[in-house]
Amino acid sequence: MDYRPLGRSGLKVPALSFGAGTFGGTGPLFGHWGTADAAEARRLVDICLDAGVNLFDTADVYSDGASERVLGEAIRGRRDKVLISTKTGLPMGEGPNEAGTSRPRLLGAVDAALARLGTDYIDLLQLHAFDAATPVEEVLTALDTLIRAGKLRYVGVSNFAGWQIMKSLAAAERHGWPRYVANQVYYSLVGRDYEWELMPLGADQGLGALVWSPLGWGRLTGKLRRGAPLPAGSRLHETAAFGPPVEEERLYRIVDVLDEVAQEVGKTVPQVAINWLLRRPTVSSVILGARNEAQLLDNLGAVGWALEAGQIARLDAASAVTAPYPYFPYRRQAGFARLDPPMAG
Repeated sequence: MDYRPLGRSGLKVPALSFGAGTFGGTGPLFGHWGTADAAEARRLVDICLDAGVNLFDTADVYSDGASERVLGEAIRGRRDKVLISTKTGLPMGEGPNEAGTSRPRLLGAVDAALARLGTDYIDLLQLHAFDAATPVEEVLTALDTLIRAGKLRYVGVSNFAGWQIMKSLAAAERHGWPRYVANQVYYSLVGRDYEWELMPLGADQGLGALVWSPLGWGRLTGKLRRGAPLPAGSRLHETAAFGPPVEEERLYRIVDVLDEVAQEVGKTVPQVAINWLLRRPTVSSVILGARNEAQLLDNLGAVGWALEAGQIARLDAASAVTAPYPYFPYRRQAGFARLDPPMAG
């Protein structure tokens, strides 16, 4: 397993990590992600650790805390061997202080997550959404309090706009508060919006991307084919409306090239799709959302080899879309590269 710095921090994370949203799943969304109990989760954790995958990502909102509880049971007795990433900020109830990232919400949410996880510290806490009702200064001082108390080691964000991240980073720089080092983002061959603003921001400001839904909300599993109905076992039957939309013709154009490349390299479609992501700038780790052992073992096969430059170029071309304003004019000019921050691809 390749280990990479998490943004501009000293923490090394595996190129592949595991998303525990499939643990203890309940409800119309998470129930279709996965329903692993503690015994199943422990087996998946075993497989991950054997492969060098030691970062496990969850959130308090996943199945109303059940994901954190099951993960805590699955890692019991080996806390020193794993990194725990969790998120908070989305609603956990109907009360006025059960959502957002105010000081009382953050302090209470972290204590609740620690209890569910059965640990006394969290390696990485990410704010699950920007809270426009709470000043960034209040958020950052609360995070500073939690870090000084030893309950958190690093902090990051997820689902933030570029200006929201920069506003927070500027305040952190000005006052000496903790800086975000991670940005958990939706990114895949069928969802490349991350590249327009958040990727250059991450390269410039030192935020490592933790990629969620690398298979485009289950669309790049290799089971979807042009002109064929959704497979009976596809979770898209029940969950498509919850995820980002994808134009059908573009999807199948990408799948066609994935099929070709997969045959050339002797790998599966998901392995090729994940390997493409691992070659992208700023990506620290790709989060696997496997529901069972077979899916996990297949996804783990995305490392240990590399796509050739020509294959990457074909995938780039098949998945390309016109960038939105104000980005597209410069990418049509020969000198556009001079306007972007330097990024190693």
